[in-house]
Amino acid sequence: MAKGMREIKRSIKSKQNMKQITKAMEMVSAAKLKRAQNAALASRPYADKLREVVFSIASGSSGVKHPMLQNREVKRTAYLVITSDRGLAGGLNTNLLRKLLISIRERHSSKDQYAVFVIGRKGRDFLKRRDIPIVEEVTGMSDSPTFADVKPIAAAAVQGFENGTYDELVLVYNEFRNAITQIPTLQKLLPLDASELNGAGNGAKADYEYEPSAEEVLQVLLPKYAETLVYSALLDNKASEHGARMTAMGNATKNATKMIQQLTLTYNRARQAAITQEIAEIVGGANAQA
Repeated sequence: MAKGMREIKRSIKSKQNMKQITKAMEMVSAAKLKRAQNAALASRPYADKLREVVFSIASGSSGVKHPMLQNREVKRTAYLVITSDRGLAGGLNTNLLRKLLISIRERHSSKDQYAVFVIGRKGRDFLKRRDIPIVEEVTGMSDSPTFADVKPIAAAAVQGFENGTYDELVLVYNEFRNAITQIPTLQKLLPLDASELNGAGNGAKADYEYEPSAEEVLQVLLPKYAETLVYSALLDNKASEHGARMTAMGNATKNATKMIQQLTLTYNRARQAAITQEIAEIVGGANAQA
């Protein structure tokens, strides 16, 4: 009995230590979430304004041609996958990568038909284990990434579409809604949606003057716009990561609390049973001597 009680007490101590760790991680993630959420929200006005300018020029200028605006037969697709470097974030990465795998299996019959650019250690390891072809990877992204951090891989993916290596570029990331809800998203980044271009002409529209020509302006703005969308998706995914980790660590803390309560109850019952047994033995010994 004494041995069993020692094991229970040791288990309670272990759960208490784990609870302290998960509680601290929850608080750290909550602080990081606030900063990541603010960064994600702050990046949207710039992306929206750049989109307005690009679509206004593209839809308002006849004869403007650019590879990013042209739909072509899809023979090879590039996926730009954004995941986290660390785990302990619930099903955040797993749900996203499973959705990517389902899309790949449904759309492609050969590895020659697609390629993957990946940001984040979790995505890289997951895809390598399944022998998915990875063109370029970036790991070790900070909790407050800058545009310079993501520009090389974003530019490589966009350039691959421009020069015809890929006929379609799909962005794969977790869209941040709130701390509890993150939506695994596969968004076609390139070519730009023709319906959006047509819709850009509806309503009030600014009258832009540009030099030397619409084509040359778009030649600069379109790649930057696509790279900005990748950066915005990265910020969304960072906010999603911290929100998911905060929620996961909060749930872990609650579960640890319940386990500690159950073990404490078991320990008290065992202790009470041991005391009762000792009293019974003492009384029995006294009666025997009488």
